[in-house]
Amino acid sequence: MSMEKDTRETTVDTFDDDMSAERAKNAKGTAFRLLKKLMEQKWKLLVIVLSIIVSSLFNILSPKVMGIAINDIFDGVKNALVNGQRFQVNLETMGTVLLGLLGLYLLSSLFSYIQQNTMASVSQTLTLTLRREISAKLNRLPLRYFDQHKKGEVLSRATSDLEKVADTMQEGLSQLVTAFFGIVGAFVMMLLISPMLTLIALGTIFVSLIVAALVSSRTHRTFAANQEALGRLNSSIEENFTGNLVSKAFNLEQTAVDNTKVLNENLFRASKKAMFMNYMISPIIRLVGQFGYVAVAVGGAMSVIRGGISIGDIQAFIQYVNQASEPVTQISYTVNSLQGAIAAAERVFQLLDEEEEVPDAANPVVLSAPKGNVSFEHVRFGYSDDHILMQDISFDVKAGSKIAIVGPTGAGKTTLVNLLMRFYELPGGRITIDGADISKMERSHLRSLMGMVLQDTWLFGGSIRDNIAYSKENATDEEVYQAAKAAPADHFIRTMPDGYSTILSDEIASLSQGQRQLLTIARAILADPAILILDEAASSVDTRTELEIQKAMDALMKGRTSFIIAHRLSTIRDADHILVMKDGTIIEQGNHDELMKLGKFYADLYNSQFAAKVG
Repeated sequence: MSMEKDTRETTVDTFDDDMSAERAKNAKGTAFRLLKKLMEQKWKLLVIVLSIIVSSLFNILSPKVMGIAINDIFDGVKNALVNGQRFQVNLETMGTVLLGLLGLYLLSSLFSYIQQNTMASVSQTLTLTLRREISAKLNRLPLRYFDQHKKGEVLSRATSDLEKVADTMQEGLSQLVTAFFGIVGAFVMMLLISPMLTLIALGTIFVSLIVAALVSSRTHRTFAANQEALGRLNSSIEENFTGNLVSKAFNLEQTAVDNTKVLNENLFRASKKAMFMNYMISPIIRLVGQFGYVAVAVGGAMSVIRGGISIGDIQAFIQYVNQASEPVTQISYTVNSLQGAIAAAERVFQLLDEEEEVPDAANPVVLSAPKGNVSFEHVRFGYSDDHILMQDISFDVKAGSKIAIVGPTGAGKTTLVNLLMRFYELPGGRITIDGADISKMERSHLRSLMGMVLQDTWLFGGSIRDNIAYSKENATDEEVYQAAKAAPADHFIRTMPDGYSTILSDEIASLSQGQRQLLTIARAILADPAILILDEAASSVDTRTELEIQKAMDALMKGRTSFIIAHRLSTIRDADHILVMKDGTIIEQGNHDELMKLGKFYADLYNSQFAAKVG
């Protein structure tokens, strides 16, 4: 459906543009929302904060204790010189000081370990929670969402973006809190030692903060662009993998390589810019800090000469300057990293905020003994409001009937059965099964009434038995065997090295496309549905296998309402009713003989196929 494709691509482009714009505007809102998620683990956060406070306290006391030791040594040397005696270290005093200093370092390390271990738990719990929400969200999103977004883009949000949030939270958040308490504690001790020198240090740190703010104002945009470029590259790689055979068949490998190269270079430039903005701030702030050290050293030396401060206190003060200035650098670097995490979190939250499927009815209708009567009543549908595909579709299907849906590519055949399975919601009209409106049913119950076999086979990585049993929970081995025999697939399965235990994967080369299709048919047979949907189910098999499948399907369709989407009209001549579609509208309906007598679109279509076959 070319028009549908154009509409969907336009929507994707619009979405990407909007996304880039929103990320620049909603950084504060995203940060608040992320903090709210973290507060769900408030007790762990409390442990982290208390551990940081205690660890910071021990770190802050260490320079003061060391200053006491230095003053003791200085006074001893001074007294020895004055009295003309040999200087000797007071082992008892120094031993007590050194043991106290060792105890402070050990306790600080212990509480730092507690803080980091707990923060790792918080980070991974946050990741687990968001991943569960994403998984549940993806199952609640309408099919329309997946029509409008590339799989690689969705995958990027659920993996790399989420990991970016987790990694930054684990390192950045604890560093931010540690830096805050370190700065506060260091300034308190600096004020107690020398208010004048504290003002000098404070001026240097204030300049550093201004520089950090100027750089950080541009960091969020660069990280947002980096995450978007990464999503586009992931999407391209995923497409290249899944379409590898087609690329080789049409000699488009170089085109795929060139396209990936462009996207890779875009990611390189975006990452380089983001990393430059992230890492440039540290050397700039350190340069400003060096001027601060020089000013403190000169002022401190003058104070020592005047006797206004002891030499032990000046060395302690310099350590406190380092404890205050280094966290400023750390905060600046961490804030930049958090910008990247916020950009990634915004993409994750954007996925979580997508409009979901219409909720199931509060008191859903349940068909305990479904018969399979289906009715479309003035159905209206379009993939977008400005492109209505179906205007007024109405028809009735009696239980047990075989209904064929035919028409050219893009006529709306697959869309019709998608509406029946409620993959899309109707803006107008209604569809009923046994007189019950499907919008009043739970989706899980509605889809349990149906079995579907698509033209494109889908098998997951697992055993053949598990793939067949996928349609029925707690299916027994005997039920699986009977379904495979009815497909018929039992014979070729037993020729496999491990029979029904053979593990399937994307790389397996021992199954033909026809054999894979037989497995999906066996899966539908096992489900034993009231309504059967076959979308070109036998199009991928050879003529002999097609005849076997047709026999199995004829037996399966007895007593069941069956919808058959077909391009080869010779396979649906015995259908009870044929719906002929064109441009989303049913233009003719009736059985084969009636439509041939009518001599219009269906007859022309059938005759053209027959003539082509004869020719």
